[in-house]
Amino acid sequence: VDATHGFLTPEDRVEIDRMVEHEHLPSVDLWVATDAAGTVQAFLGMGEDEIDSLFVDPAVHGQGYGSALVAHALALVPGAKVDASEQAPQAIAFYEARGFVRTGRSETDPAGRPYPLIHFRHPG
Repeated sequence: VDATHGFLTPEDRVEIDRMVEHEHLPSVDLWVATDAAGTVQAFLGMGEDEIDSLFVDPAVHGQGYGSALVAHALALVPGAKVDASEQAPQAIAFYEARGFVRTGRSETDPAGRPYPLIHFRHPG
């Protein structure tokens, strides 16, 4: 998170960490991608029809872990939605490179914080 979301204030980071641990992770299906040694390199959380979270260790960006998790999600939900922070251009490029199309934008995140989101859907 720190490597890709440096725009978060320290206070928001603490609040988001708590929300992810206590609300988000218990309510989503979670998949992990591991390397040959069994070390977790990435995870993807998914609600009904939306990728809610995707994080890949920055040390292994570009090695296919995120792509494999998204491919798995799309195999389960071909028209999946996802939101990406407008302040994380690498995430926007990642989803667009995998065929997601922009469907809208919001000025704030779901908690009303000033972090604009780009909304995407995969054409399935």
